[in-house]
Amino acid sequence: NYPPQNRRRPPPIPTPASSSSSSSLIPCPMEDVSISGTPSSPQCPQSASFSSTVTTEMEQSSTLQSLPDLENLHIDLLDEKVELLISFLLEKYQTREQVTKADMIGNVVKEYKDDFLEILRSASEHMELVFGLDVKEVDPISHSYTLANKLDLTYNGMLSEQQGMPKTGLLIIVLGVIFMKGNCATEDEVWKVLNMMDIYSGRKHFIFGEPRRLITSDLVKEKYLEYHLVPTSDPPRYEFLWGPRAHAEVSKMKLLEFLAKIHGTNPKSFPSQYEEALRDEEDQV
Repeated sequence: NYPPQNRRRPPPIPTPASSSSSSSLIPCPMEDVSISGTPSSPQCPQSASFSSTVTTEMEQSSTLQSLPDLENLHIDLLDEKVELLISFLLEKYQTREQVTKADMIGNVVKEYKDDFLEILRSASEHMELVFGLDVKEVDPISHSYTLANKLDLTYNGMLSEQQGMPKTGLLIIVLGVIFMKGNCATEDEVWKVLNMMDIYSGRKHFIFGEPRRLITSDLVKEKYLEYHLVPTSDPPRYEFLWGPRAHAEVSKMKLLEFLAKIHGTNPKSFPSQYEEALRDEEDQV
């Protein structure tokens, strides 16, 4: 299972309060006399009106109560399709295959083809934020899509013992923490952010495996991270820095754009990092 879609459910539709009143409680003079002097119908107009209102409200209440249930059921089914599409796209990423809209509808979306764009949008957001992968349309005629590494890293983010599950998303987050902390982040600072994502040292993660080993060993060996003991620290503390491979491959501006998107803002909201990213772009020209 993949992380469920973070879709806000609509608030329950308020239903009319059930009335404890009944038509027998509405005064209706049975001996009422009409203008012609003949006894009026024993049916009280107010009583008939009230009875009709109660019946209508009960019917409306039943309909309104069913609306949120149906809507939530639809949302749940779409969430399931999003998860299935993520799995399908990851398989295509591992085999380096392009995928078409027809493939996605025929293999995953099926009867929910009218919701295809919403399902694809949500799946693409998860692929980006969790796995560090972009779902890009490469041919608008045939509606062909490809999956590309978010920051154009040469590391494909997959480890054989984890059956090829991409790890790039975690790498991007750690690089982002280091960048936002002035290009050097303590181990405590990194884990504080990861803990907020429900990723803990020593606890196996269903996507990233054992995260401590990944970031302190595997990604260090790949030269994306440096992991050092802080000199003269007592008690001993460790810190993370970008490794040479990260400096060579990562655009700080692209990284900042990604981090700004996570926070729902724009890169200029982080002025010092934005200025550094601009200088980094100038140096690479």
